[in-house]
Amino acid sequence: MQDFKGKTVFITGGSRGIGKAIGLRLAKAGANIVIAAKTAEPHPKLPGTIYTAAKEMEEAGGKALPIILDVRFEEVVQEAVNKAVEHFGGIDILVNNASAISLTPTEQTTMKRYDLMHSVNTRGTFLASKTCIPFLKKSENPHILNLSPPLNMEARWFQNHVAYTMAKYGMSMCVLGMAAEYEDQGIGVNALWPRTTIATAAVKNLLGGDDMVQRSRTPEIMGDAAYHILSKDSKTTTGNFFVDDEVMAEAGVTDLTKYAVNPDFKDDLFPDFFV
Repeated sequence: MQDFKGKTVFITGGSRGIGKAIGLRLAKAGANIVIAAKTAEPHPKLPGTIYTAAKEMEEAGGKALPIILDVRFEEVVQEAVNKAVEHFGGIDILVNNASAISLTPTEQTTMKRYDLMHSVNTRGTFLASKTCIPFLKKSENPHILNLSPPLNMEARWFQNHVAYTMAKYGMSMCVLGMAAEYEDQGIGVNALWPRTTIATAAVKNLLGGDDMVQRSRTPEIMGDAAYHILSKDSKTTTGNFFVDDEVMAEAGVTDLTKYAVNPDFKDDLFPDFFV
């Protein structure tokens, strides 16, 4: 197992779901995890807070620092990054996981929702990256990993939810541009996206309910895939749009049954809409 002991990972939106799964996997390998998210108080429909997530990270074998963060605000992001650096001495990995979703057609998308998606997804990713990069430059193996889809400029990926696709593709465009911009400085910038739907609160509450959850994979596949990506040499691993099952296959794991929420549906899973 790759040793992440002493490495500091800053995860936006890390209190639940995929962000939390990535944090737990890296904590298991000894990493310091900064859980930077909005949820400080329990939510009736959303399990977990930054504090409960931090407790789990430490029980998994890592060190944790919970920080209240809204990625829409520059001064708040800067303060959070400064706290992380002060506490752990630096930042080695940034995981841009914070995201807002609304799968609505154009006329049903309010501008408030449009602004939220673009502020959190595209702008938040750019802002967190911009703020962490000065510290990443000092790391021996610096990585930025965005939870965003492969760039595919076909109308079918846009037509049912133009605003959301634009916001997620903005995150992927950060990968495309920043990978080239910082290649000479050794910062690996990559994207990771799931082949299937992942059993998160968003899938249950906003997309398909329990039926979709039953035909999804658990967030742990994304945690394991991120672990393998972030274990690679940042100088030679950059500008990639990784898909979780392909990462696992490269790592020698082809039987993905253990990631199925319901093993009875392991061959009948819902595909994600961007792959």
